Amino acid sequence: MANEYLEGLYWYVVHTYSGYENKVKINIEKSIQNLHLEDQIQDVLVPTEEVQEVKNGRKRTIQRKLFPGYVILHMVMNDETWYVVRNTRGVTGFVGPESKPVPLSEDELAPFGIDTDGNPKEEGNQKTIFTIDVEPGDAVTIANGVWEGRDGVVRSVDNEKGVLSVGIDMFGREQEVEVDFTDVRKV
Repeated sequence: MANEYLEGLYWYVVHTYSGYENKVKINIEKSIQNLHLEDQIQDVLVPTEEVQEVKNGRKRTIQRKLFPGYVILHMVMNDETWYVVRNTRGVTGFVGPESKPVPLSEDELAPFGIDTDGNPKEEGNQKTIFTIDVEPGDAVTIANGVWEGRDGVVRSVDNEKGVLSVGIDMFGREQEVEVDFTDVRKV
């Protein structure tokens, strides 16, 4: 990475309107091509993570933005590149004091999915996280498995494992059981 700093190639962050991250990325990439700035703006990233989402008992994989409202750029900062990026529709400014672009340090690159050599990590290498539209205290019905047909109350949610701890009535008292996200329905 030290060589890149000597050449003036740094990673910068721009703030965008919420939901415009991918549009900003596409528009900057078009400007790079049209103005032949490939050697000055080398990467435009919208860091994402793969998430397993469970809604109504159905599991699906989605790409979730790690930092909504931000786009990461690997670029040489000069008047031309600053102007191109800053005047891209949806960009509100560079991240830095008084909107003055400040390059990211090596430590700051890690959360953006960029390795210590300054290269973006390949997509899909990120940790899978599960999400479900229930939270502790919600009433659920177990739809599959050993406890099928029983009603219970969610006691805890483990997004890393994709399981819930559900309190069900068994032998006159509450017993906690572990149930996969896909095996419950919100009541």
